[in-house]
Amino acid sequence: MTAPGGEEADVAQGSRGPLTTVLTANAISITGNSLTLIGVPWFALDTTGSPGKAGVVAFCAALPVLLSTLAGGPLIDRLGRRRVSIASDLVCGLALAAIPLLHRFGVLEFWMLCALMAVTGLCHAPGEMARHVLVPDLAQRAGIALPRVASLYDAVARGARMAGAVLAGLLVAFMGADTVLFLDAATFGLSALLVAAGLRGVPSAEPMRDGPRLSPARYRADLREGYAFLFRSRLLLGIMVMVMVTNGLNQSWSSVLLPVHARAELDGPAAQGLLVAVFGGCALAGALLYGAVGERFPRRAVFAAGFLVGGAPPYLVAAFTDTTAPLLVTMAAAGFGVGVLNPILTTVMYEQVPDALRSRVMGASTAGVLLTTPLGGLAAGFLVERVGLTATLLGIGALYFVATLAPVVFPAWRGMDVTVSTGIPGGGRTITGPTGSRPTTAGPTAAGQTGSKPTTAA
Repeated sequence: MTAPGGEEADVAQGSRGPLTTVLTANAISITGNSLTLIGVPWFALDTTGSPGKAGVVAFCAALPVLLSTLAGGPLIDRLGRRRVSIASDLVCGLALAAIPLLHRFGVLEFWMLCALMAVTGLCHAPGEMARHVLVPDLAQRAGIALPRVASLYDAVARGARMAGAVLAGLLVAFMGADTVLFLDAATFGLSALLVAAGLRGVPSAEPMRDGPRLSPARYRADLREGYAFLFRSRLLLGIMVMVMVTNGLNQSWSSVLLPVHARAELDGPAAQGLLVAVFGGCALAGALLYGAVGERFPRRAVFAAGFLVGGAPPYLVAAFTDTTAPLLVTMAAAGFGVGVLNPILTTVMYEQVPDALRSRVMGASTAGVLLTTPLGGLAAGFLVERVGLTATLLGIGALYFVATLAPVVFPAWRGMDVTVSTGIPGGGRTITGPTGSRPTTAGPTAAGQTGSKPTTAA
């Protein structure tokens, strides 16, 4: 592949600059995500006073994410990952900045809030996917083993969520939710600038020029290849179904249940920020620990234990307590459990999917795990209004527990412990594919109870 203008990109093998750029841009963007995930629900609750309407806003933000991931995989390679990442961040920043601006001028209607959140949902997923699919190539350039890069990628994300949650809780409590949205818009702009400067000349970040032209028939064929591979693999299909269920439940927690619980029983947005920050800090520790010693242990056993600890307990404890301390301890334990999940899932997907198909399989799997996300916040908002917060927490916690039993019950999950070489540091052979394809990444990743953006899963 050649860079624009026909010249070979001059990015030296062994350079860690592009990987550092992606990690930094992702950290800044995810810090902004945490601001949004705390600021927008509180903004909706403050301006409407209705958990149901807060759920509608969450639905409007989540549904476009599903639509963009459902069909966006083949386009990212053709348009160029660098370009997609930059354009995505700029559009999201403008849409988020418009919300508090319109509100301050007194012209923001509820439908406008929903529409602007829909724009951010439609655009942010392709940008995150564009950065994510660069990781194996950048790991190879940096000469770092893939499992360690996967753990580092997740650890950086966890740390950014922790910092963003603390900042968001304090800003909402002392300066208002609209200030949080302004700051979030600025983080998207900074992320765009970093990617524009730091990934210039990286061949895998530029548009794919040596493959067949993207006609409607070629586009449909690319989509079919991704979905066909996913549905042929029982392990990957099982991961997708499990994460699809837990994603919807996580969305109910982050967009409705935790904000409503914090508002009704705890100390408001500051308590919510503290809980999310502690969760994120412990998840960061879990990811770093797994990166250091995790390869010594069976993946399936570690994954199952992490999900059982990190899944249902926060819902159940929140249902029975009206103080912060018990839930804080639970969130700390849950965060540590969830911290091991992303490195395992990411490594399994990198190993299981041939290089040439990863962009398409990632689009298919991401779309699958997001199927329930639009309904999570919507259903939780209306359930809280009809049956109450406690009953909703108990019901969703029970569903979460059942879902996390899948790795223990179904034999296909034993494939997690079967290593397939990838041609990237830490692997062996390279699997090639159709002409014009290039190495990319794939796979759902587990987010847990942080309320992270629904491009990730739990």
